[in-house]
Amino acid sequence: MLEPTNNDELPEIPGKRYFTIGEVSELCAVKPHVLRYWEQEFPQLKPVKRRGNRRYYQRQDVLTIRQIRALLYEQGFTIGGARLKMTNEPEEGENKEDFKALVREMISELEELLQTLKV
Repeated sequence: MLEPTNNDELPEIPGKRYFTIGEVSELCAVKPHVLRYWEQEFPQLKPVKRRGNRRYYQRQDVLTIRQIRALLYEQGFTIGGARLKMTNEPEEGENKEDFKALVREMISELEELLQTLKV
């Protein structure tokens, strides 16, 4: 997810269940209006909304925001590129070997198709 060097720069995430937008802003070094914008751009980011449309972020949301921040600010991705990278990567629970095997299988099928088209 995040490189270890990126985690050192940001404060440790407290063991709370919910965080306000102000707390998340401080934990991720991103202004609140940027967080609201990212909610529109990244489907993975869905904080719970309660009374008066107040946002409450969970720990996973904070980790997702830190990943988005790293992609945009440190790795130089555009919004579209970061969105694509996050939607294409397998989730932590998924087996990466299965994902790699699927990619190899797709490459093999595409190579066979290419050979068929050449004939």
